[in-house]
Amino acid sequence: MTVTYTARVANARFGGFSQLLLLWRGSIYKLLWRELVCFLGLYMALSAAYRFVLTEGQKRYFEKLVIYCDQYASLIPVSFVLGFYVTLVVHRWWNQYLCMPLPDALMCVVAGTVHGRDERGRLYRRTLMRYAGLSAVLILRSVSTAVFKRFPTIDHVVEAGFMTREERKKFENLNSSYNKYWVPCVWFSNLAAQARREGRIRDNSALKLLLEELTVFRGKCGMLFHYDWISVPLVYTQVVTIAVYSYFLACLIGRQFLDPAQGYEGHDLDLCVPIFTLLQFFFYAGWLKVAEQLINPFGEDDDDFETNFLIDRNFQVSMLAVDEMYDDLAMLEKDLYWDATEARAPYTAATAFLRQQPSFQGSTFDITLAKEDMQFQRLEGVDGPLGEAHSDFLQRLLPVGAGTAAGGLLGRRLSLMRRKNSCVSETSTAASCTCAGAPDGAAPECGCGDPLLDSGLREPEPELPAGPELSVPGSAGEPFTTVPMPAPRGPAPPWLPSPIGEEEESLA
Repeated sequence: MTVTYTARVANARFGGFSQLLLLWRGSIYKLLWRELVCFLGLYMALSAAYRFVLTEGQKRYFEKLVIYCDQYASLIPVSFVLGFYVTLVVHRWWNQYLCMPLPDALMCVVAGTVHGRDERGRLYRRTLMRYAGLSAVLILRSVSTAVFKRFPTIDHVVEAGFMTREERKKFENLNSSYNKYWVPCVWFSNLAAQARREGRIRDNSALKLLLEELTVFRGKCGMLFHYDWISVPLVYTQVVTIAVYSYFLACLIGRQFLDPAQGYEGHDLDLCVPIFTLLQFFFYAGWLKVAEQLINPFGEDDDDFETNFLIDRNFQVSMLAVDEMYDDLAMLEKDLYWDATEARAPYTAATAFLRQQPSFQGSTFDITLAKEDMQFQRLEGVDGPLGEAHSDFLQRLLPVGAGTAAGGLLGRRLSLMRRKNSCVSETSTAASCTCAGAPDGAAPECGCGDPLLDSGLREPEPELPAGPELSVPGSAGEPFTTVPMPAPRGPAPPWLPSPIGEEEESLA
């Protein structure tokens, strides 16, 4: 059974992982204690032979051998080779779990696309999900020893209810020497096509969606087969294993404590138990044990995938979803926050403090600027309102004849932009009203005049044809004021930029 300790480390605290060190099931102690005892026993045997068995001449030779092994053991790149290998194995281990064929998406599509509350509609939905579950069982009994022990033959699969006897005959009569886990998926496709012909699946789009989910499900089954077939290259595993074993074989001799009276460098202390050598063995050999356990997660180790549990869970929930829960809806009711302008779920007393925390608005939300730093800067050498300065700057960027070459249309649009920015602002509202009441022939004094028109850079605008008149309320003593409406204008030439808007263009 999978070892789960997530709740124990939900919150980070002082010595948070220390409470996990005493767990036995799934621990490194359970995996490594035999190797650690063997290493320590061999070390103590060599130490005892050096101290009590060897002669003086043999001791001198053994001491030279110890120094030699200790000097050259560091040339074995244990951490480099082992680190890359464990990284590869852990990545492969997680990807294999992601390829477990789960029917949740498929059963939702079956329940939503295969219709009919009668017995035949129910039979279609249950048979479709049974075929999906049968395909998962066939591939899992091919890669998992636990599932194979549960279903060692096809007869056990039939007796378990995943396959009928008629389906077994068709399955065994299919002449193929390869793994036939894909056969139930083909049955699924044929049955879905038959349901479409009978109208149980109402359109081709629903059939397409159903077959797409089946393709995803079958693809995961295929990937499990390929992960079982294509292993990590054997040469890589051998290199890592030889590197670790040869390193600690050299440590058995090179980490021996020598007689301090001989004056060897680094051998001033004589102890019986090599504490740090044992820790090094625990780390490196434990690292290798991690890779050994994770390289095939379909075995029966403590942390291997619970494939039999997944088979039971997937089969049960898939049948519930397409049968008892089909077309089963609760009565529609107004929710609790129907009339609330700001819906917010309540908090318990243990979580009430969370309501006082402000919501995140962005990383720049709390930045403050000085008042003078928030003022817009005008262009050099330009006087007048800010919007007019921008319009004049755009006018200077254009060539002299740009407005006239287009028949005055582009220049007229630039004038509209300037009018919109200068005469509609809050600071010029009063001036524009005064300008409207200026006598005929008098130049306006509010700055709403068109410098392009005054400078002669634009062609005179053609007179608008007479159109329908619109009466609007007036305020100068007349109940209504008659305003001529311009006639509709044709579309702009395709080589011009997109128009500013029909309303602004009509004002010209």
